[in-house]
Amino acid sequence: MQVNRRELFKTTALGTASLALTPSFDHLLAAPARAQSGDLHRFVFIRKSNGNLTSQFGLPSFSSEQQKKHDEKQAFDVDLANHELPEWLNTLDEHKENMTILHGVSMSVSGGGHYSYSGCMGAYKAGRDILSNIKRATIDFEMAKLFPSPFGHVEMSLAVPHGRDHRTGIVSGYSAPAAKQRNYCYADPMTAYQELFKSVTNTDEVSSDIALFDYLHEQEKRRLQGLDGDERLKISDQVDSLQSIRDRNTKVDSLGDRVKQHLPGIDPIHDGGGEDATLPQKQAAFTDIIMGAMASGLTNVVTYTIDDLGTDITSLPENKQKTSIHQIGHGGQIAGAANMRNAIKSHHIKQVKTLVTRLKAIPEGNGTMFDNTTIIYMPETGAGHHSPDTEAPMVIMAGKNSKLDIAGRYIRLPFHGTQGHKTLSNWYTTLLNAYGNPIDHYGDLDLTMQRNRMDQTGAIKQFLS
Repeated sequence: MQVNRRELFKTTALGTASLALTPSFDHLLAAPARAQSGDLHRFVFIRKSNGNLTSQFGLPSFSSEQQKKHDEKQAFDVDLANHELPEWLNTLDEHKENMTILHGVSMSVSGGGHYSYSGCMGAYKAGRDILSNIKRATIDFEMAKLFPSPFGHVEMSLAVPHGRDHRTGIVSGYSAPAAKQRNYCYADPMTAYQELFKSVTNTDEVSSDIALFDYLHEQEKRRLQGLDGDERLKISDQVDSLQSIRDRNTKVDSLGDRVKQHLPGIDPIHDGGGEDATLPQKQAAFTDIIMGAMASGLTNVVTYTIDDLGTDITSLPENKQKTSIHQIGHGGQIAGAANMRNAIKSHHIKQVKTLVTRLKAIPEGNGTMFDNTTIIYMPETGAGHHSPDTEAPMVIMAGKNSKLDIAGRYIRLPFHGTQGHKTLSNWYTTLLNAYGNPIDHYGDLDLTMQRNRMDQTGAIKQFLS
């Protein structure tokens, strides 16, 4: 679904539809309503498709004993400083002290298969991408509540649903601000650039938007007069949403000099949706925009779907056969599927390195911006194309002010269905507990763990510093 933002504002704010003023759209345009105390921290969630093969996340310098444990999925822990990284991860070698390669967290609570939709961010089985399957606010929105900013949570996506060749503009996303509510995201770099940075790049449109919101706000307030019950509540919510957008504009305006300082450049090839841009060019442009948005203080939490099964990878230089992510997932259909998997991940990790190095170059407090940032590179569906979802290898890059005690380590947790195993729900509970939300348990319970009567609630205590 693609949205014309100005027409959407005009129709929905006046009551002929309800999409734009639901929290899903409110979080795309306005600051979160509440905040928790705590030091500033930023999060970048990078979602990838096609799973992460566990064999490609082992270390080439494992001893024979360590390799045996890795192959047999036994729990163990090693210091990355004493080991070589897999070739596809080598670009981050100089940042190993900030790296965690995490094995053993299962995604059975969200399910494997081709897609998890909102499930991998909310720790529930979403099935097909319909609103009724969204069970709760996703983890990125929960973290954005803890570290509020003018734009709150920002979502970007290079996902291309079945039946489409390309997506541009503001489209439906995979994150969710609440149960049965879908977020909206930026589907191309130019749209993200124009929307996030227009306070300094398009001041005329900002003035027009402010006038529009002021007008709509007054119109909706007048409609409240004489209304009772549910209709009054509905219009009152719309007034509150419009007010939050006005407040957002005020906060963004106060960041004017900072936004100018960190305004990213963007290649004209991304004009008109960027249909002529290669995938690496699109990825690099989104990385620049993420960097600029965080450095300027517009957002502290970004979710980036860096690809899905429909994302066109024919422009990757390693893709000599011009194959697709879906075909690579099936492996046997093409030669060199494993090498193409590594090539795809290498392009992803280049973007992670750009974020890490640039964040480390910006002073903040007694250190750098990266000291207060965590980047999570994770699979959407587990350890393969059609799962298994019993494990989901991921890479975490965390600055020295992280509240998790995991940096500089390769960690394999107990395997699914065994004592001490940890699920995606435990992982997200850990993030929330570490950064200010003392929730007992976030996310669904794992059925295998339930049948085995094993404890599976709460945070991963050994990760909490």
